[in-house]
Amino acid sequence: MSDNQNLLAEQRRALILDEVRRRGGVRVNELTRRLSVSDMTIRRDLDALARQGVVEKVHGGAVPVVEASTHEPGFEAKSTLELSAKEDIARAAASMAVPGSAIALSGGTTTFALARHLLDVPGLTVVTNSVRVAEVFHSAQRPTSAGGARAGAAAVVLTGGVRTPSDSLVGPVADRAIDSLHFDVLFLGVHGISVEAGLSTPNLAEAETNRRFVRAARRVVVVADHTKWGTVGLSSFAGLDEVDAFVTDAGVPDAARQEIEEHLPGLVVAGGSPDE
Repeated sequence: MSDNQNLLAEQRRALILDEVRRRGGVRVNELTRRLSVSDMTIRRDLDALARQGVVEKVHGGAVPVVEASTHEPGFEAKSTLELSAKEDIARAAASMAVPGSAIALSGGTTTFALARHLLDVPGLTVVTNSVRVAEVFHSAQRPTSAGGARAGAAAVVLTGGVRTPSDSLVGPVADRAIDSLHFDVLFLGVHGISVEAGLSTPNLAEAETNRRFVRAARRVVVVADHTKWGTVGLSSFAGLDEVDAFVTDAGVPDAARQEIEEHLPGLVVAGGSPDE
């Protein structure tokens, strides 16, 4: 972690959480030294992360929370995590979208970041089951005080369904809508990805909807930060052999990178070194 006094609180907390997960725990005095902030600031950061349910405070520091396979964080809680990694991933994945193509975006905070970068790709037809993703494109289509809608704004289809904590629409209505469509590329956010379980989620209905997405796509691109590798949710919905590309960030450890490359030839590591 770099010594930077000007980090935004959310950026600093993302760095702290990454350190907790990588090392299995951190001490307050170590964080104050590495981030060049006060004990009080670090303690407030740990309080905030503890309220989100991603760390557990212990005497003098914090340790990671071991989540149950059925635990599904809400969109707001996830949106503050791994921000720079998600931006790196979004920029890299956006370059894979061909102007004029039909693409699908699943729910999630990484696909939400990707949606903002796709606004510059002309002539897209976008199908999504994410309320948040759809709003990104709908906002770009609205006239503003400075003029009309954004040039080349995508045509967007939002599936129906039951809303999950991550603001995705799932269930039979979403499944039927997806079954009738075909996509050039699916950009898929995941709760977890591993050699043993493949792609997984804690939500059974979301697993089935994601399964339909995968079937309907000619090409599947998983977009997920390094913390998702090795995580396993309650329900698997696709194997690694169904993934054409995996776009992740530079925080992925070397050992994990080697394991990923053995099973996913289409690995793309976005951004620079995590130490830069």
